[in-house]
Amino acid sequence: MREHRVAPPTVEPRIERLRTLARLLDSVIRIPFTRFRIGLDAILGLIPGFGDVAGAAASAFIIVEACRLGAPRRVLRRMVYNVGLETLVGTVPALGDVFDAGWRANVKNVELLERHLEQSGSVETADRRLPIGVVGALLLLVIGALVLTFVMLRVLVYALGG
Repeated sequence: MREHRVAPPTVEPRIERLRTLARLLDSVIRIPFTRFRIGLDAILGLIPGFGDVAGAAASAFIIVEACRLGAPRRVLRRMVYNVGLETLVGTVPALGDVFDAGWRANVKNVELLERHLEQSGSVETADRRLPIGVVGALLLLVIGALVLTFVMLRVLVYALGG
Protein backbone atom coordinates (compact mmCIF):
# COMPACT_ATOMS: atom_id res chain seq x y z
CA MET A 1 0.00 0.00 0.00
CA ARG A 2 1.38 3.40 -0.90
CA GLU A 3 2.20 5.94 1.75
CA HIS A 4 -0.06 8.97 1.94
CA ARG A 5 1.60 12.28 2.78
CA VAL A 6 -0.78 15.12 3.41
CA ALA A 7 0.16 18.42 5.04
CA PRO A 8 -0.68 19.73 7.55
CA PRO A 9 -1.01 16.69 9.84
CA THR A 10 -4.39 17.85 11.20
CA VAL A 11 -5.86 17.13 7.77
CA GLU A 12 -4.88 13.44 7.82
CA PRO A 13 -7.85 12.25 9.94
CA ARG A 14 -10.25 13.97 7.54
CA ILE A 15 -8.54 12.38 4.54
CA GLU A 16 -8.61 8.97 6.24
CA ARG A 17 -12.39 9.32 6.79
CA LEU A 18 -12.80 10.17 3.10
CA ARG A 19 -10.70 7.13 2.11
CA THR A 20 -12.86 4.92 4.31
CA LEU A 21 -16.07 6.34 2.84
CA ALA A 22 -14.73 5.90 -0.71
CA ARG A 23 -13.81 2.25 -0.03
CA LEU A 24 -17.23 1.64 1.53
CA LEU A 25 -18.99 3.13 -1.49
CA ASP A 26 -16.74 1.64 -4.20
CA SER A 27 -14.89 -1.50 -3.10
CA VAL A 28 -15.86 -2.88 0.30
CA ILE A 29 -17.28 -6.22 -0.93
CA ARG A 30 -15.14 -8.80 -2.71
CA ILE A 31 -16.98 -10.91 -5.28
CA PRO A 32 -16.29 -14.56 -4.31
CA PHE A 33 -13.76 -16.45 -6.45
CA THR A 34 -12.65 -13.23 -8.22
CA ARG A 35 -10.38 -10.28 -7.57
CA PHE A 36 -13.24 -7.89 -8.37
CA ARG A 37 -14.70 -5.72 -5.63
CA ILE A 38 -17.88 -3.66 -5.48
CA GLY A 39 -19.20 -1.17 -2.98
CA LEU A 40 -22.47 -0.06 -1.51
CA ASP A 41 -22.87 2.48 -4.31
CA ALA A 42 -23.14 -0.33 -6.88
CA ILE A 43 -25.59 -2.23 -4.70
CA LEU A 44 -27.74 0.86 -4.13
CA GLY A 45 -27.62 1.48 -7.89
CA LEU A 46 -29.72 -1.65 -8.39
CA ILE A 47 -32.71 0.26 -6.98
CA PRO A 48 -34.09 2.28 -9.93
CA GLY A 49 -33.97 6.02 -9.34
CA PHE A 50 -33.40 6.02 -5.60
CA GLY A 51 -30.14 4.07 -5.67
CA ASP A 52 -28.32 6.39 -8.04
CA VAL A 53 -29.56 9.45 -6.16
CA ALA A 54 -28.48 7.99 -2.80
CA GLY A 55 -25.06 7.15 -4.26
CA ALA A 56 -24.66 10.67 -5.64
CA ALA A 57 -25.62 12.15 -2.27
CA ALA A 58 -22.96 10.08 -0.50
CA SER A 59 -20.43 11.03 -3.19
CA ALA A 60 -21.33 14.68 -2.71
CA PHE A 61 -19.96 14.54 0.82
CA ILE A 62 -16.48 13.78 -0.52
CA ILE A 63 -16.69 16.69 -2.96
CA VAL A 64 -17.94 19.14 -0.35
CA GLU A 65 -15.16 18.08 2.01
CA ALA A 66 -12.62 18.59 -0.80
CA CYS A 67 -14.07 22.05 -1.23
CA ARG A 68 -13.65 22.74 2.49
CA LEU A 69 -10.03 21.61 2.24
CA GLY A 70 -9.44 24.21 -0.45
CA ALA A 71 -9.33 22.03 -3.57
CA PRO A 72 -9.15 24.29 -6.64
CA ARG A 73 -11.98 24.58 -9.13
CA ARG A 74 -10.26 22.34 -11.70
CA VAL A 75 -10.06 19.50 -9.16
CA LEU A 76 -13.66 20.04 -8.06
CA ARG A 77 -14.85 20.11 -11.70
CA ARG A 78 -13.19 16.75 -12.30
CA MET A 79 -14.75 15.35 -9.12
CA VAL A 80 -18.22 16.54 -10.15
CA TYR A 81 -17.62 15.04 -13.62
CA ASN A 82 -16.68 11.67 -12.06
CA VAL A 83 -19.81 11.58 -9.90
CA GLY A 84 -22.03 12.98 -12.66
CA LEU A 85 -20.91 10.38 -15.18
CA GLU A 86 -21.39 7.59 -12.65
CA THR A 87 -24.83 8.91 -11.71
CA LEU A 88 -26.14 9.47 -15.22
CA VAL A 89 -24.78 6.25 -16.74
CA GLY A 90 -25.90 4.45 -13.59
CA THR A 91 -29.53 5.19 -14.46
CA VAL A 92 -29.32 2.95 -17.54
CA PRO A 93 -30.63 -0.50 -16.56
CA ALA A 94 -28.02 -3.29 -16.39
CA LEU A 95 -25.29 -1.41 -18.32
CA GLY A 96 -25.37 1.37 -15.72
CA ASP A 97 -24.96 -1.09 -12.87
CA VAL A 98 -21.91 -2.67 -14.49
CA PHE A 99 -20.44 0.77 -15.20
CA ASP A 100 -21.16 1.90 -11.64
CA ALA A 101 -19.31 -1.11 -10.22
CA GLY A 102 -16.23 -0.42 -12.33
CA TRP A 103 -15.97 3.40 -12.49
CA ARG A 104 -15.25 3.96 -8.76
CA ALA A 105 -15.81 7.72 -8.80
CA ASN A 106 -15.33 8.06 -5.04
CA VAL A 107 -11.93 6.38 -4.95
CA LYS A 108 -10.88 8.52 -7.93
CA ASN A 109 -12.09 11.67 -6.20
CA VAL A 110 -10.22 10.99 -2.96
CA GLU A 111 -7.08 10.30 -5.02
CA LEU A 112 -7.56 13.62 -6.85
CA LEU A 113 -7.83 15.43 -3.52
CA GLU A 114 -4.79 13.66 -2.08
CA ARG A 115 -2.75 14.46 -5.18
CA HIS A 116 -3.71 18.12 -4.91
CA LEU A 117 -2.81 18.26 -1.21
CA GLU A 118 0.52 16.51 -1.79
CA GLN A 119 1.45 18.84 -4.65
CA SER A 120 0.33 22.06 -2.98
CA GLY A 121 1.78 21.13 0.40
CA SER A 122 -0.89 23.08 2.24
CA VAL A 123 -4.59 23.50 2.76
CA GLU A 124 -5.94 26.76 1.38
CA THR A 125 -9.04 28.44 2.66
CA ALA A 126 -11.90 27.68 0.33
CA ASP A 127 -14.05 30.37 -1.25
CA ARG A 128 -17.28 30.26 0.76
CA ARG A 129 -19.39 30.45 -2.41
CA LEU A 130 -17.72 27.44 -3.97
CA PRO A 131 -19.47 24.75 -1.87
CA ILE A 132 -22.83 26.25 -2.82
CA GLY A 133 -21.91 26.01 -6.51
CA VAL A 134 -20.66 22.45 -6.12
CA VAL A 135 -23.79 21.36 -4.27
CA GLY A 136 -25.89 23.13 -6.91
CA ALA A 137 -24.11 21.26 -9.70
CA LEU A 138 -24.59 17.95 -7.89
CA LEU A 139 -28.25 18.75 -7.28
CA LEU A 140 -28.72 19.36 -11.01
CA LEU A 141 -27.05 15.99 -11.71
CA VAL A 142 -29.38 14.25 -9.27
CA ILE A 143 -32.43 15.91 -10.82
CA GLY A 144 -31.17 14.90 -14.26
CA ALA A 145 -30.74 11.31 -13.08
CA LEU A 146 -34.25 11.26 -11.65
CA VAL A 147 -35.74 12.66 -14.86
CA LEU A 148 -33.76 10.17 -16.94
CA THR A 149 -34.94 7.31 -14.72
CA PHE A 150 -38.54 8.46 -14.99
CA VAL A 151 -38.31 8.71 -18.79
CA MET A 152 -36.71 5.28 -19.10
CA LEU A 153 -39.35 3.71 -16.85
CA ARG A 154 -42.10 5.30 -18.96
CA VAL A 155 -40.51 3.97 -22.15
CA LEU A 156 -40.18 0.53 -20.57
CA VAL A 157 -43.83 0.51 -19.45
CA TYR A 158 -44.91 1.65 -22.93
CA ALA A 159 -42.74 -1.01 -24.62
CA LEU A 160 -44.27 -3.71 -22.42
CA GLY A 161 -47.74 -2.66 -23.52
CA GLY A 162 -48.73 -0.78 -20.37
